Amino acid sequence: MHPLAAATGSSGGFQGPSIDEFFPSVLLFAGTPFEITRITLARFFATILLILLFWLGTRKMKLVPGRFQSIIEMGLDFVRGNVGDDILGKKDGKRFLPILTTVFFMVLFFNLTGVIGGINIAGTSTIGVPLILAIVAYVVFIYAGVKKHPGTFFRNALFPPGVPWFLYIIVTPIEFVSTFVLRPITLTLRLLMNMIVGHLLLVLFFGATSFFFFESGNLLALFGIGTVAFGFVFTLFEIFVAVLQAYVFSLLTAVYAQLALNDEH
Repeated sequence: MHPLAAATGSSGGFQGPSIDEFFPSVLLFAGTPFEITRITLARFFATILLILLFWLGTRKMKLVPGRFQSIIEMGLDFVRGNVGDDILGKKDGKRFLPILTTVFFMVLFFNLTGVIGGINIAGTSTIGVPLILAIVAYVVFIYAGVKKHPGTFFRNALFPPGVPWFLYIIVTPIEFVSTFVLRPITLTLRLLMNMIVGHLLLVLFFGATSFFFFESGNLLALFGIGTVAFGFVFTLFEIFVAVLQAYVFSLLTAVYAQLALNDEH
């Protein structure tokens, strides 16, 4: 059932959105590992759109770019300048730019499906995609550290230099949990929870609008004006959050790589 339709119950009373929004009915291949739900379709749509836009924007590159090529180049320059070069420097930023660019635009497009009519749910609103991206960031962190400091990376990460030896009993477990456990978990949950909350708020406002306008049947309908206004405002806010989360995720991926490359390892 569409989330906005599900927000009102058959009894005529208003029912707010719940976590069941993120367990939509299976559309195809039910009972197999290849089940396709509305969230899966959102991911397919975002992936196809992303590939199509970049193919159209880069297939005929010109020295003096047209409007569409300029938009694509602005997006690429944003990731290179504000994430790669700023955090890692030009040399290391260039090395990690492909993965940073992929992470940024994947998160961005998957997030934006939450405000596209007919889809209305983010491809990152269930744990699968955020977890995979967090694992990618974790692998980048480990790879960068082992590549730069093959003999000392793990030792210095778990046993920071300059700490009195007897404090390692306390420091080492803390460093292990904070560095190798909490980082991928927090990356996953930060993106996931933002998309879940944003979706629930939009369903709440537009579901309430539907109820007030079409089911209340009295002066309560006036409240629908307020809920639709709040729905519009939160749609704009959700677009901002979609961009912000893409930036934060790619930025933290670069930060973790920079920490692994730090000479103190």
